[in-house]
Amino acid sequence: MEWSADALVLAVRRLGESGAVVSLLTAEHGRHAGLVPGGVARRAQAMLQPGNRVHARWRARLADQLGTLACELVRPLAPRVLADRRRLAAVTAACALLETALPEREPLPSLYEALMAMLQTLEAAPEAVWPADYVRFEIALLADLGYGLDLGCCAVTGATRDLAFVSPRTGRAVSALAAKPWADRLLALPAFLVDPHGSTDARAIAAGLVLTSHFLRRHVYGDRKAGLPPARLRLQALFGSAPGTTSKSSDGLSPGEAVVQETDGR
Repeated sequence: MEWSADALVLAVRRLGESGAVVSLLTAEHGRHAGLVPGGVARRAQAMLQPGNRVHARWRARLADQLGTLACELVRPLAPRVLADRRRLAAVTAACALLETALPEREPLPSLYEALMAMLQTLEAAPEAVWPADYVRFEIALLADLGYGLDLGCCAVTGATRDLAFVSPRTGRAVSALAAKPWADRLLALPAFLVDPHGSTDARAIAAGLVLTSHFLRRHVYGDRKAGLPPARLRLQALFGSAPGTTSKSSDGLSPGEAVVQETDGR
């Protein structure tokens, strides 16, 4: 068995005295690991950094074996990313999420393209632009895992304008008017997720990260003792925090969740 493809390095784990198990993301083969002999050597370590792009060749006798990887560096992280702690934290967080959330060896070409586009923006765009693209990437990750958010119209009224909140239970948008009695119990929906020209200020980005982290915890990491990867928590800390959902009613739902759940018929 053999394949070769462009890939992004997600994680590296030492194995034995000189080898390393390297996890990559490719469009055709999804998240795929392999053994890199001599992977702990200085030159190999410099190449096999999370976020670096490589051309990889994987070989194994049988398809279900770990196999070996040979990698050639295509593009390292840009100096601008390495020098900016927020940009570097975003790359590290994205790699950690993909490494821990994705199934092995399942092709996800659309997610791979979304990741490449996000990294391109992150490397080149100003601070006012790239964080919103990172949040959109996490929205895309949730969708590819089968937990897409429905932000197109209000779950209560069907309105497509003035969307300002999201039900923490259903992942559906709620308009400001419909949510008025329970606004403090719903998740804030940053404007840039429904309007390309919406604000991407620090508060909006913080709200976006709170939104995606809620659904990542709920659907992907809820049964894992460790919870969200530390790298993802560090990124959120760098952007501050935003209001979330805390109050619950006696049946375990916030009033806002209960209303939206009933309207959804869920």
